Amino acid sequence: MYELFISIKLAFKSLRGNMGRTILSIVGIVIGVVSVILVLSFGVGIKGYIVGQVESFGTDIIQIESKVPQVSKYSSQNFRGAVTGAITTFKLKDAEAVAKLQNISGWYVGNIGQAITSYGSTTKQAIIYAATSGLFQVDQQTKIAEGQIYTDAEDRSLAQVVVLGSSIKDTLFGQDSALGKNIKIKGSNYKVIGVLQERGATGFFNFDDVIYMPLQTYQKKLAGIDYIQSAIFKLKDKNLTDETIAEATGVMDHQHNITSPDKEDFAVNSITEVTDILNQVFLIINILLVSLTSISLIVGGVGIMNVMYVSVTERTAEVGLRKAVGAKNSDIMKQFLFEAVFITIFGGLVGIMIGIAVTYIATQLAFKAGFAVAFGVSWYAILVGVGFSLLTGISFGLYPARKASLLSPMEALRKE
Repeated sequence: MYELFISIKLAFKSLRGNMGRTILSIVGIVIGVVSVILVLSFGVGIKGYIVGQVESFGTDIIQIESKVPQVSKYSSQNFRGAVTGAITTFKLKDAEAVAKLQNISGWYVGNIGQAITSYGSTTKQAIIYAATSGLFQVDQQTKIAEGQIYTDAEDRSLAQVVVLGSSIKDTLFGQDSALGKNIKIKGSNYKVIGVLQERGATGFFNFDDVIYMPLQTYQKKLAGIDYIQSAIFKLKDKNLTDETIAEATGVMDHQHNITSPDKEDFAVNSITEVTDILNQVFLIINILLVSLTSISLIVGGVGIMNVMYVSVTERTAEVGLRKAVGAKNSDIMKQFLFEAVFITIFGGLVGIMIGIAVTYIATQLAFKAGFAVAFGVSWYAILVGVGFSLLTGISFGLYPARKASLLSPMEALRKE
């Protein structure tokens, strides 16, 4: 025990005696630990934000979207096909058939597009979300602030009425009331019958900057189409999600006369499926990023090894003298190894403190920018950062320490 105490004392003395080299070695470890902590913390924060935004639509819903046959339902080709109108087989009657399933409590279908909108001298390229009236019952975050929502009867009669998001209402009308007034969309008048409460954005999509209108009004009077892009169904019992997806798939196959899954031109998804995919994607991304940031720890470890080599060379006589008066090879090795360990431990602690400070600042900036993202430092991030730093310090400090311990006392003293 006394020999161990002596090794630790000598290691501290050597580090204090070469503060310049010690600080440079610590900086390398600090950078590596901070990098690992920030990558993991930011990854967890962003994943939590995105998953939270997805789940904000409700965990008890399923969605049916258009899909390119013989392509994975998660392929980007499906999104391009839906936006460009290349897939036109999904119709309102299909959604109505699925809505008859026993586990469906509510539903709506929708199309999204853009159109030039104006009121008076104010003109704006606006996002149009055309949906059946069930939207306002199923999507609990779409709440009316003033006025009213449109009805199924208005949808069927192709009524030219709209409900405005809070932001686009302010853009077109300012502080004035919008109710009962007409806005022009592609040159035609549409009566404002309601204004929604402020909702905010999900990702880069701002719900407050959207004009809502009856689906069939949009299809026949604005877009000149008869297909839909997606349908949302609220479940009575979300524990029966898989069974409901299977039933909905069967209904859609019957509606489209499909006999093989490869020919399916639709995809049925649940929020649970989406969140599971997001978790897998972020896990892979985090592993890759941690692997990349670990390179900085390896660089720091190389710096420690170089410093240790220089230290061994400069202190050859000291090593020889200690061995001449009875120090064992293990005592010499422990002294130099402790130096590497102390550098990595101190660098790890400083890195943790800096990582916590940076994540706190990043969280505050995100909230000020309107994003509810919490970049918390988890114990997992700390353990990974410190674990990597200790492994690096020990790995790269071991060889120089062993080399010092194997020096012959005679050769060491002769060099002096």
